Amino acid sequence: MTDRPAEPMPGAEPSDLQEGESTVAPSPGGTEGSQTREPSGFGDAAGEMSDQTEVEAQVEGDRVAGNDPGTAEEQGGDQAAGQDDEDTEVDELAQMKGSLADLTNDLQRLSAEYANYRRRVDRERQLVAENAAYKALTPVIEVLDTIDRAREHGELEGGFKTVADQLERVVATAGLIRFGEPGDAFDPTFHEALSHLGADPEVQVTTVKHVAKAGYRLGERVVRASQVLVVDPVED
Repeated sequence: MTDRPAEPMPGAEPSDLQEGESTVAPSPGGTEGSQTREPSGFGDAAGEMSDQTEVEAQVEGDRVAGNDPGTAEEQGGDQAAGQDDEDTEVDELAQMKGSLADLTNDLQRLSAEYANYRRRVDRERQLVAENAAYKALTPVIEVLDTIDRAREHGELEGGFKTVADQLERVVATAGLIRFGEPGDAFDPTFHEALSHLGADPEVQVTTVKHVAKAGYRLGERVVRASQVLVVDPVED
């Protein structure tokens, strides 16, 4: 059974259309109904979506390029924080260097004080030893003078010579040094001039001609000056 198109009701105008229907004008050379009309409002929504997409793309591009205000603020904050950390490290390093310099100065001062202390103690010990030796050896000098006189007169023989030689070795080991010989330049630090024997053309300075008593020193300390007779150079 074939459906028949509804016939128009009596009295209705052919141009009247039912509500909701639309007419499409045929395009030249085309068939009727080849174009349809979009519903109202669809085109505006599509345009808004396109604009939103472009804005989002622009924002993303700015963010990637570093033009995003939020990103710039974050970067600025990170840079400020990094600068603060760097300044803190610099300050800490400066403080450490200052502390190290102070400790180094303290160590050097302590080392110098200790070195001075050691030298002072060594000098004091040496002085104590010299004083003890001085007190012990001073009386022996008179015995050594007796030995010298016996040697000059040829009386240093036999067992007496053996004892004398041994005594001289002992005092030399103790640090007692004999000085004063004929021909030495006169030095008032080490010599005591008992007499001047006049001028001697063979000397250029005042010179020891004869030793009455030998001198002795203990280290750099003179125990007894040498008692001598001297001659002077000839004056021009």
